[in-house]
Amino acid sequence: MQAKPGPRERLLSATRELTYSQGAHVGLDAILRAAQVARRSVYQHFGGKDRLVAEALDTTETLTRLRAVMAAAGDDPAARVLAAFDDLRTMTADPSFRGCRYTAAELALPAADHPVHVVVRDYKRELHEVFETELTRLGHPDAVLGATQLVVLIDGVLALAVTRPASDPALAARPLAEMIVAGTAR
Repeated sequence: MQAKPGPRERLLSATRELTYSQGAHVGLDAILRAAQVARRSVYQHFGGKDRLVAEALDTTETLTRLRAVMAAAGDDPAARVLAAFDDLRTMTADPSFRGCRYTAAELALPAADHPVHVVVRDYKRELHEVFETELTRLGHPDAVLGATQLVVLIDGVLALAVTRPASDPALAARPLAEMIVAGTAR
């Protein structure tokens, strides 16, 4: 018999699921029901809902997936970056896809001091660094700008995949990503 996860893990799991399906403003009562825990557990483990939502936005899984996709593409930096765009097509075609959980949380929680903003900005910085590293390895003429362009393109794909999924934005973005990688996009 497998042990049931503890209250902290159940809270994180329920919050990840509900904030993705219903948005970052999902009520604490809904999270508590889904996690099957008492209200005091939120305050014991997280100090409140804001910190719970921030911790539930753990970026480890997303960045691990990106790195695995890139590693599977081999050692060529261009192929590695473009593999990330191919994976975007797979992700956005999934019927359960609801957009970028990080951008959605950032936009839904306007209070400047909300802890979610730190998590999201760290994630976007790390995403930028992953692409900047590959573009630098490639000898790109402006790896910083190129990485910024790739992140902008990814953000656009993730947004358009929600608002106009039939347009297949990941497929439309791939040639633009190729231009960025080649250093011809200015």
